[in-house]
Amino acid sequence: MARTATLLLAASLAAGLFASPVAAESGARQKEVAQRGADVMPFSLAATTHVFTKTADGGIQQVVTKRNDPKQAALIREHLAMIAQQFASGDFEGPEHIHGKTMPGLDALRAAKPGELSIAYRDLPNGGEIAYRTDQPGLVNALHQWFDAQLSDHGHDAMAGHGANGMHHGAGGMKASE
Repeated sequence: MARTATLLLAASLAAGLFASPVAAESGARQKEVAQRGADVMPFSLAATTHVFTKTADGGIQQVVTKRNDPKQAALIREHLAMIAQQFASGDFEGPEHIHGKTMPGLDALRAAKPGELSIAYRDLPNGGEIAYRTDQPGLVNALHQWFDAQLSDHGHDAMAGHGANGMHHGAGGMKASE
């Protein structure tokens, strides 16, 4: 009898019938982030993927369409170009609104002195990207923490980028499914 109960419990867990409190909490947070994100981001989260690639000197943040969608790609480009300018001037109000004031890495990024953090935007065929570069180890760490927080908060609408030896994967032809 005890063996049967153990097998039933194991089967239920394997089937996902008992929701993890951590998973439920994470799902609720991702839903809140998506709702607040709609206040800041003009493009559809469901139609796009955020790709965060950590590099030795910072990172690359891409937002790309999941399918060929010129309207969403144009909205992405407009938004990322604007926020790259804001970030370059130390204005991280958008991410704070979406992810909260205690978002990991945000205080250090906001406190960066002029010239310590290079932020550059460029168009991609299916969206856009922002490259963050610094020679300050503390800022590299802050960027990586910030990327990790965004990956967690955006859930299935985000993915970690791939690169050999921590180097950025060529962006021009990258698709969200890679």
